[in-house]
Amino acid sequence: MDKPRFSIIIPVYNRVDEVRDLMESLSRQSVKNFEAIFVEDGSTELCESVLGEFPDVDAHYYYKENEGRSIARNYGMERARGDYFVFFDSDCVIPEDYFKTLAAELDASPCDCFGGPDAAHESFSSTQKAINYSMTSFLTTGGIRGGKVSLEKFVPRTFNMGFSRRVYDRVGGFREMFSEDIDMSTRIRNAGFDVCLIRPAFVYHKRRVDFKKFFRQVYVFGMSRITLKLLYPGSLKVVHALPALAVVIGVLLVLLGIIVSPWFLLPIALYLLAIFVTAWISTSSFIIALKAVPASVIQICGYGCGFIKAYVSKILLGRGRDINEEIAIRKGK
Repeated sequence: MDKPRFSIIIPVYNRVDEVRDLMESLSRQSVKNFEAIFVEDGSTELCESVLGEFPDVDAHYYYKENEGRSIARNYGMERARGDYFVFFDSDCVIPEDYFKTLAAELDASPCDCFGGPDAAHESFSSTQKAINYSMTSFLTTGGIRGGKVSLEKFVPRTFNMGFSRRVYDRVGGFREMFSEDIDMSTRIRNAGFDVCLIRPAFVYHKRRVDFKKFFRQVYVFGMSRITLKLLYPGSLKVVHALPALAVVIGVLLVLLGIIVSPWFLLPIALYLLAIFVTAWISTSSFIIALKAVPASVIQICGYGCGFIKAYVSKILLGRGRDINEEIAIRKGK
């Protein structure tokens, strides 16, 4: 069997239907210069039989006890044969020219570590599309997730990320922690490797399917930003604190609007209106634009509250970085 150029590594935890959609998209790739490694991380609903439904994909299945997605990714890398490791989340759908595009971009401009943006597929629900807007809009995230305008250097995320084998040989694998992809990208950049945004190599990312799960996700993102600050003291930028600042200002404006004058609510109303209008323009959907407003509020408030909570407990109160706490939250304990 020929050696693949790319080894796709996907950690899986009870995601049978997602894996089927992902595998179907891999089977439609215009260039199949890859192998797909699925690491079942202690699931009770196994996806092994799904892989057999797509014999044209060079797929490999491994089962291990539950230890977390980072350890599952490391487990997959240890068994990979490709020159590059590519990471997708199980809830991604890959455009049919993804690997053709990726290979062409790397041939034209070699890069040690790379990533691409994400988008909402036409088949996604209106809620998923609204969440995708809130996670990618400049108005909510500052464009730091691969937007055309950005307030910070691009940092690959593991829903669409890759790096060369020589990066792995020098830097090692992922740490089991929240925002492990940002940690990994930082370690790669600190080791002197290039980190590149390959904008044409995008994926469709389903993200969370309801607002409750979405809040929990972004809350954890906010907490992990403080962990990253403690790991890398110079990594915290103003853009990372903006959601927390927005929460504080928003609460003050609401209180002033109730106690003093309703005019204090005008800035909030104008901001939400801007989100609605830009979402309507970008998605051409009134329903998605309506849902983008609460999705954006959840995204900002969830992240901001997590950031504030972690800043108070880990920096002001000096409790430091508690990985065990993070792992417990991830597992829902």
